[in-house]
Amino acid sequence: MALSLDLVRQTAPSPASPEISLADLPAGEYGVVIHLAGGSELLGRMATLGLTPGTEITVLRNSGRGPLIVLARNTRIALGRGEARKIRVRRGEQ
Repeated sequence: MALSLDLVRQTAPSPASPEISLADLPAGEYGVVIHLAGGSELLGRMATLGLTPGTEITVLRNSGRGPLIVLARNTRIALGRGEARKIRVRRGEQ
């Protein structure tokens, strides 16, 4: 199933829900992907990995430098810090 890049870009941040960069989400916390900021190459990679708007994501490892390890759609994914900065998330309710 081909995923349109327009679908990946479509979810704009809502002013009512504060958003943060995935790189700023501490280990053990989760959020929902709300926006991806990047070119077509990054958007294509994120879509291939299943990181699209609406996806629940849990940070397994974020040491403050180096790659992040996240869990999305029952899959562990390693993301570079630069990639993680371009993924905007809304923190999950605790």
